[in-house]
Amino acid sequence: MEELTPREIVAELDKYIVGQDQAKRAVAIALRNRLRRQKVAGDLQDDIIPKNILMIGPTGVGKTEICRRLAKLVNAPFVKVEASKFTEVGYVGRDVESIVRDLVENAVSMVRKENIQQVRDKAEALAEERLVDILCPMPKRRRTAPNPFEVLFNPVQQEQEHDEEDEFNEKVRRARARRQIIREQLKSGELEDQEIEIEVADTSAPRVEFFDGVGMQEMEINMQDLFGGLLPKRTKKRRVPIREARRILTQEEAGKLVDEDTIVAEAIRRCEKLGIVFLDELDKIAGREAGAGPDVSREGVQ
Repeated sequence: MEELTPREIVAELDKYIVGQDQAKRAVAIALRNRLRRQKVAGDLQDDIIPKNILMIGPTGVGKTEICRRLAKLVNAPFVKVEASKFTEVGYVGRDVESIVRDLVENAVSMVRKENIQQVRDKAEALAEERLVDILCPMPKRRRTAPNPFEVLFNPVQQEQEHDEEDEFNEKVRRARARRQIIREQLKSGELEDQEIEIEVADTSAPRVEFFDGVGMQEMEINMQDLFGGLLPKRTKKRRVPIREARRILTQEEAGKLVDEDTIVAEAIRRCEKLGIVFLDELDKIAGREAGAGPDVSREGVQ
């Protein structure tokens, strides 16, 4: 996408938005300048500041859609916020810092999906092995430590242990053959409707809301995530069809294969370099209403 010219960007937007040629050209040039800014030296990037664009038009002409499609075109984090929600902080509004927080959360979700897609094949193979273990577990050897004196002076016990070893090897051979049959049935989809019991992570942990100097923020922290290193992971058993179990187990295995630190670092980099914030309803706070009512504090900050 770094080689797209403004003309090519406009051509891509023409596939989804009718008209609005001036707006398409303006955002295409801005995107091209943003991509060119990433190629210069780090000390020069501070002197090239991305420009803000003001779009004016009635509802439904494509203002939001232009920005949304532009973000999808270059895999850029995108968040749409209403400006009127930030004018009465402390009464019914939100803190402006929540805009950046939402943008980073969207970027983390986007990068995580991309990384999970890269390891999806391996995660599906691991999930299939877990399904095989559930449907046909391998036999376990009975761990009994024999008395060395009895083994030495009791030949009957020696013969009994050999018989037990032969019996165990036969169980292992049968289990391996059965597991191979189950693998073929799973690949062919013959067992999709069969229900099995699996253990999944319990996400119903209590959440805590925090207050700051201007009011309660819409931010919740999962106590399990906060004390993840101190508390054991909570799990619960669910009985689901194999098609649903495969999806759940694939997600779990994919989550183990990706690196969260790398995901967060890449998400922050994308927000800094390509993040797009769409401020809607600016006209609602730009004009002052005629007259003044008794509750002047409800006007907020204009």
